[in-house]
Amino acid sequence: MKHLLRTATFLRPYAWQVSATMVILLTITGLNLLVPRIIQNVIDDGLMQGDTAYLVRAAFILLGLGLGSAFLNFLNRYLSAWIATKVGYDLRNRMYNHIQYLPFTYHDHTQSGQLISRCIEDVRSIEQFAGSSVAELVRFVFLTVGILAAMLSQNPTLAVISLLPMIPLILMTSSFGTKIGALFFAVDAAVGEVSNRLQENVVGVQVVRAFAREPYETQRFDAANKDVFVKWVKVIDEWARIMPTTGWLTTLGTILILFFGGQMVMDGTLTIGAIGAFNFYILMMAEPAQSLTGLVNAGGEAAAGAQRVFEVLDTQPAIQSPADAVKPEALRGAVEFRGVGLKYQDEKTASLAEIDLQVESNHIVALIGQTGSGKTSLINLIPRFYDVTEGAVLVDGVDVRQMDLTVLRRQIGIVLQTSLLFSDTIKANIAYGRPEASDEEVFAAAKAAQAHEFIEGFPNGYETIVGERGVTLSGGQRQRVAIARALLMDPRILILDDSLSSVDTQTEKLIQAALDSLMEGRTTFVIAHRLSTVRRADLILVMDKGRIVERGTHHELLSQGGLYKEIHDLQLMQNVDFENEMEMLEEASASEMPSPKDEDL
Repeated sequence: MKHLLRTATFLRPYAWQVSATMVILLTITGLNLLVPRIIQNVIDDGLMQGDTAYLVRAAFILLGLGLGSAFLNFLNRYLSAWIATKVGYDLRNRMYNHIQYLPFTYHDHTQSGQLISRCIEDVRSIEQFAGSSVAELVRFVFLTVGILAAMLSQNPTLAVISLLPMIPLILMTSSFGTKIGALFFAVDAAVGEVSNRLQENVVGVQVVRAFAREPYETQRFDAANKDVFVKWVKVIDEWARIMPTTGWLTTLGTILILFFGGQMVMDGTLTIGAIGAFNFYILMMAEPAQSLTGLVNAGGEAAAGAQRVFEVLDTQPAIQSPADAVKPEALRGAVEFRGVGLKYQDEKTASLAEIDLQVESNHIVALIGQTGSGKTSLINLIPRFYDVTEGAVLVDGVDVRQMDLTVLRRQIGIVLQTSLLFSDTIKANIAYGRPEASDEEVFAAAKAAQAHEFIEGFPNGYETIVGERGVTLSGGQRQRVAIARALLMDPRILILDDSLSSVDTQTEKLIQAALDSLMEGRTTFVIAHRLSTVRRADLILVMDKGRIVERGTHHELLSQGGLYKEIHDLQLMQNVDFENEMEMLEEASASEMPSPKDEDL
């Protein structure tokens, strides 16, 4: 419940709307409390005295009260719904904005489907509770206090007797609220798992169909969906147990009034009108009292959702700009790794260890090594995607942990191994890092990345909408758009994480030729598996098990006869074998063709 109370902080910007709602609810309660007293007077002073005029006046008064209550109820519903919708809007924005700044380590260990569920389903449950349920709860409190005051002022003895059934009702509702919160938390977690299964299946639909695993995936989704059903049944079962009891207890209050109140009427200590008023008070309380379990039910769901929402909001970004951050206007691009070590969360062994490296500005550094050798981990430290666990990474002599993150990252262009594009136009994807860029600048970046020609081949050119994650483009096309996106930023430091892996040899040569001139005047880090891509580098780093085991130029490393030469000879051998196989296939194809003499025969 403490998490649900924390959502009240989102009401502060709308204090006057909340205050207006409270005043309206209080006024509605006051008008409703007048009705039993008028009915009492109608019976005692109108019917018993035979005063017809009094009955007419009372009828008009009740009509006016009804119309006033109806209008105020309309205002209450409108304001309550507006406040709830605004709170949901603010909470979703707060969640989304917070997720943007959570560290990579958080996303590495959190299912995206669960985040989606928390941002949509859990916020929805809070929004629904903040709308009608809170207003109903406040109305119930106001009405209960007003009814107690009215009943006690008329006949304290009968008031206490008639309200005795409320004691077990309150105790049962309290116990129900404690149980229902835990049950709804389990429901929300199960719904999050369904969302995660759905998200994984949509993203991996090609893999599922390629391996004909549709029945298996359907079974997995059915299992997660069934878990939601089972947990919801537990909620329904708990709710079904208490609902008949609350109805019976409120009915018991009416019975007690008729029995003991009737005795008082016969003794002459109470009027018939007072009996009618007491019954009306109990009936007025019966409806909100019976709906109290429903309010607790909605509160339990909202409390569970609030707990899951604040679990995300309470996770502070581990990587942030310091208060006195250094904000260089322009970087020179000198990078230094000083005794760097990196150990990811929950990993037993370090991914990087004892990395010492100095890179002068405007130099090209290539990194090669086996998968998992630490190449990507090393370059991820430059823009502070992760923080070192030992040592320091310096850019222009300043520890990156002392720099403003936005300033640092805006001067670093990155082309990742997996080139993600957004479901938008090609132009918008290229200009993602510089949305204010002119068309001429976008076209120039695309031409430099050898993307302009194929973009112009589309009917809508640069206004072509690419599908989700850019699936409507080929791998090579996506990669060239991603390279153009990085180049448009004109970064001082350029990072290419195996960015030529998805292009053919011919396109690779075209892009490489363009990059030759574009790398001038900036520091470039290139991760590649093809040695043809790295042999021009000023410095080549050979990594193995998180350490730099060899460093030097292409010719220096070949002369050392170490791991680099082994990789070089292996790739050379693979190329020779490929060329021999192609020659054999061409010869076999030529031998199967009929000679000119055979055709003449």
